[in-house]
Amino acid sequence: MPSRRVRDWLLLFALVAMWGSAFMFIKIAVATVPPATIAAGRLLIGAMVLLAVVYARGLRLPSLASAWRQYAWLAVIGNAVPFYLIAWGQQVIDSALTGILIAVMPLATLVLAHYFVHGEHITRHRAIGFILGFAGIVMLMGPAALTGFAGSALQIVSQLAVLAGALCYAANTIVARLTIKGDVLVVSAGVLLLASVMMVPVALALDRPWTLTPSSASIAAVVWLGIGATGIPTICYFALIGSAGPTFMSLVNYISPCLALLLGVVIMNEEPGPNAYAGLALILSGIALSQFRRLASPVP
Repeated sequence: MPSRRVRDWLLLFALVAMWGSAFMFIKIAVATVPPATIAAGRLLIGAMVLLAVVYARGLRLPSLASAWRQYAWLAVIGNAVPFYLIAWGQQVIDSALTGILIAVMPLATLVLAHYFVHGEHITRHRAIGFILGFAGIVMLMGPAALTGFAGSALQIVSQLAVLAGALCYAANTIVARLTIKGDVLVVSAGVLLLASVMMVPVALALDRPWTLTPSSASIAAVVWLGIGATGIPTICYFALIGSAGPTFMSLVNYISPCLALLLGVVIMNEEPGPNAYAGLALILSGIALSQFRRLASPVP
């Protein structure tokens, strides 16, 4: 792998910090703010950040034509639904466990790519990697992994909700690869704007946010989720892809779950069981094995 510029490493660790800490902030927010309102708030704020950048660059969003129908799919499966599902699941499960469960997204992506993306076939390394990752999920969701929770049905459903969010992210990756054309920053701004238009009425109907009494910590967490986990990371993501390539950017998949686990233990005083650490090791090993040839090849 060729040497990287300092800027590339700074962007990488900025993404790790923002995405890896997102689950901690969701846990803080969900203490006094319902999931739909969290999702709507971060989408609306994130859209405002990206729209400001788009218009500052002299760009404009496309008219309400066929492109917006494509954006709508990305808004639903890549933003509105997973944001809600993850926040809903974190009402019950810890931020550390959430970060580990979300780490299966690259493995789900390679399975979907096998069926929907030309040339992306499941190789032996990818198959074994997926099996390792699946074993990690089984270990995480086994009763022994739910230390202190007695393996209740609500715990299992909450974990499944987070996993469903990870699957949405994986599906979004495939749809975006097949449909996005033009400036990706403009597309991202349009997607977030549409997702916020979808989620705000849902939050108003489900949560009646004007009746809530959120804590200042929860409000600050929602604001930061919009700015630091939705808007700014999107800009950093595309900047890093353009500068260092997707293989280098994929290192985020390995470091972010570890940071989520660290923050959950150190700051949130969470106590993941031994199975959580073993499950994380299996999932990360599966990701590494599935990416073996890509990581071994130089990136132009």
